[in-house]
Amino acid sequence: MKAHDDLYIDGAWRPATGRDVIEVVNPADEQVIGRVPAGDAQDVDAAVRAARAALPGWAATPPAERAARLAALRDALAARADEFTETITAELGSPPEFARAVQAGLPVAVAGSYAELAATHAFEEKVGNSTVLHEPVGVVAAITPWNYPLHQIVAKVAPALAAGCAVVLKPAENTPLTAQLFAEAVHEAGVPAGVFNLVTGLGPVAGQALAEHPGVDLVSFTGSTAVGRRIGAAAGAGVKRVALELGGKSANVILPSADLAKAVNVGVANVMANSGQTCSAWTRMLVHRDQYDEAVTLAAAAAAKYGDRIGPVVSERQRDRVRGYIEKGVAEGARLVAGGPESPCEQGYFVSPTVFADVTPDMTVAQEEIFGPVLCVLPYDDEDDALRIADGTVYGLAGAVWAGDEEEAAAFARRMRTGQVDINGGRFNPLAPFGGYKQSGVGRELGAYGLAEYLQTKSLQF
Repeated sequence: MKAHDDLYIDGAWRPATGRDVIEVVNPADEQVIGRVPAGDAQDVDAAVRAARAALPGWAATPPAERAARLAALRDALAARADEFTETITAELGSPPEFARAVQAGLPVAVAGSYAELAATHAFEEKVGNSTVLHEPVGVVAAITPWNYPLHQIVAKVAPALAAGCAVVLKPAENTPLTAQLFAEAVHEAGVPAGVFNLVTGLGPVAGQALAEHPGVDLVSFTGSTAVGRRIGAAAGAGVKRVALELGGKSANVILPSADLAKAVNVGVANVMANSGQTCSAWTRMLVHRDQYDEAVTLAAAAAAKYGDRIGPVVSERQRDRVRGYIEKGVAEGARLVAGGPESPCEQGYFVSPTVFADVTPDMTVAQEEIFGPVLCVLPYDDEDDALRIADGTVYGLAGAVWAGDEEEAAAFARRMRTGQVDINGGRFNPLAPFGGYKQSGVGRELGAYGLAEYLQTKSLQF
């Protein structure tokens, strides 16, 4: 695992214009494991110019050839699975098993899905006396987060390349080594120079310059709702298209007919995965009042089993943020039944798996995204009350419903204002649309729905 001292622009590793660097810290032991360039507006401009120059050729490349490059990228990612696992474990703190199966494994499937879509998507269609063309939107600014560093890159770059777009990637400053490895894989896959470019840098500097750059046609951003607002405003000033995948406070609704023990245990596992750093995590567990005490007991026991089995959160800042929310929950009257604000380790940015009971819907911990291993358990009186609580935040990204009968669960799920709902623990589907209602974002990622974000339409009338 070696950090590049350069930026990947126009098919080659090139020095940044300035000398500022970003130190990459291992959150498990707090040691510096690498340094990467902190690119600035000049570097962003060079990358965008390279993308603009490469765009016409790539946009005119037959879809079958674009598909072949994406298939080669999928194979390059698969061949580097060990490197990605090691790197993501080191810079994010992901436990190696989770890093291999999810952090490194899922992006291979997503890249493969776009290799197939590039080859099979109808980029032209007949509508009456018109031919409708689905053309690449142009140069894409992809600004990605640190929580699933490779997956979030692939979920933007792969559909953009499939559509015929050129890309400038600005990855999260906490996990730039994964992005550099990805750039190596793109190079190996034979993607033409300038079609993909990487600028590591700080959000307020490189990210802002990218969002504001007049040579960018679409900004695709995943991260917090607060930053998403700023990205949207910067892009809006230039009348650019935006795709925003933002925060969540997803509800896990357990109906009375459900297998309570299974629903609670899977629900706790969902929140603890990736140390709670998942925007779609089911961080609010809603249980009927008659079953509430039993559910709280089960949740506390399930969380206690995790102990030190989850990794650290990504940074000291994130650890302090999560601990602050836990302290606020206690101050507002929620009851700790597992975990708490005290660090379980002397070294590293660890947070104890935490469960709150006696949470009311208006508490801060029930309204705001914590992004750590913290679960709130709330009681409800009937289905209408459960729906009111589930929909009672500014977010609408994901959720879950459990019931003895799938149709009963699906009927409730249809009433929820949220972008994705898992029924009785339904598995993640990389071909299904991912994205949210309300302040959880604009647009969708993954599958054909993700490809559509990078296309614009033109009609020819005959």
